[in-house]
Amino acid sequence: MRAAVIGGGAFGTAMACVVRRAGNETTLWAREPEVVESVNRDGVNAAFLPGVKLEPGIRASNDLAQALAGAEFVLLVVPAQYLRSVAQQMQPLLAAGTPVVSCAKGIERTSCALMPEVVAETLPAATVAVLAGPSFAKEIATDLPTGVTLACADPAVGERLAHAIGTPRFRTYLSVDVTGTALCGAMKNVFAIACGIAEGRKLGEGARATLIARGLAEMARLGLAKGARLQTFLGLCGVGDLTMTCNAAHSRNTSLGIAIGQGRKWHDILGERKVVTEGFCSVEAAATLAHRLKLDMPITLALEEILVHDADLDRVIGKLMAHPYDFEWEAPTSQTLRPKAG
Repeated sequence: MRAAVIGGGAFGTAMACVVRRAGNETTLWAREPEVVESVNRDGVNAAFLPGVKLEPGIRASNDLAQALAGAEFVLLVVPAQYLRSVAQQMQPLLAAGTPVVSCAKGIERTSCALMPEVVAETLPAATVAVLAGPSFAKEIATDLPTGVTLACADPAVGERLAHAIGTPRFRTYLSVDVTGTALCGAMKNVFAIACGIAEGRKLGEGARATLIARGLAEMARLGLAKGARLQTFLGLCGVGDLTMTCNAAHSRNTSLGIAIGQGRKWHDILGERKVVTEGFCSVEAAATLAHRLKLDMPITLALEEILVHDADLDRVIGKLMAHPYDFEWEAPTSQTLRPKAG
C-alpha cells in the first residue's frame, strides 16, 4: 500500500521505518528542510533521531500535497498541540474515506479534545484510527520487538490497517475503543511526570509503584466518564505504555519530572529542549476535564498545581499523601468495576 507519515520528529521517523518495513511505499512529511535533506541524502534523521540508519526506500518531502498524493492510509504523527493546524492543511488534499491514524499522545490545550476528536472535526471525511502502546522511537526504528494497540471504530478498516502496519516485531492488537486508546496515550505522559518527580525527590520505588497504580485508576475513571471501555486501560496502550514510560528515566516526561523533583523549574528545563514534552502540555487540559466532569483525580490536580500554578513541591506532595482513606475499587454491578477516587 501507499502510506504517508505526517511528522518528521523522532516518533514520526520511527513509524516511517515501521511502515516501510511492513512493505509499504512510504513518504515522510517533515516541516524542516534539513530533515528532508538528511533523510533523502543520507538515510538518517540527524536532527531528531541521530545515529539511527533508516529503513531503505523512505522518501521525505516538505510538500504536504506531494506527501499525501495517492496515500491509501495516513499516520498523523505531529505533536498534539499542532495537530489541528496540520490536519486543517491536509483537509483539501485527502481523498474521502482515507484512514487517518492518530499517533500523537496528548490532549489539546484550548479545547480539551482528544486527538481523534480533533481529527474527526478537521477531517470529517476521513476514517479515524488511533495507535498507542509501549513504543520508544529509537527502539521501533531499530526493529526491537513491541506490541501496540490499534483502535478504529470500523473493525474492517482496523484489521486492514493492522495488517498494513504490523510486522513480526511490531505487533498490532485491534480495538474499537478509539476514545480509551487515545486517552491512555495522553495520560501516561502526565503520570510519567509524577513518577519522575518522585524519583527526583528520592521518594523510593514504592512511591513510584503507587503513582503508577493510582494513575491507572485516574486514567480509567476519566475514560469511563468519556465512554471508554475499562478493558482498554488494562491493555498495551494502558498499563503497558504507562509502565514503560513511568520507569524510563530517559523518557521526555519522566526526565522532566526528575529534574523538577531535584529542584529545577519547568520553564528552565523546557527552554533547553528541542523536542516537545507532551505530558506537560496535557496536564492543564486533563485537570480541566477532571473539574468539568466532576471527577476526583488527585494526582492530575497535584501536577496542575505544580506545573500551572507553580505551587511548592513539598506542600503539594504532603497534600496528596493526606488524601482521605477509601476503598481502592468499588463494584456497582457484578459486571462493571469502577476505580474509586483517591
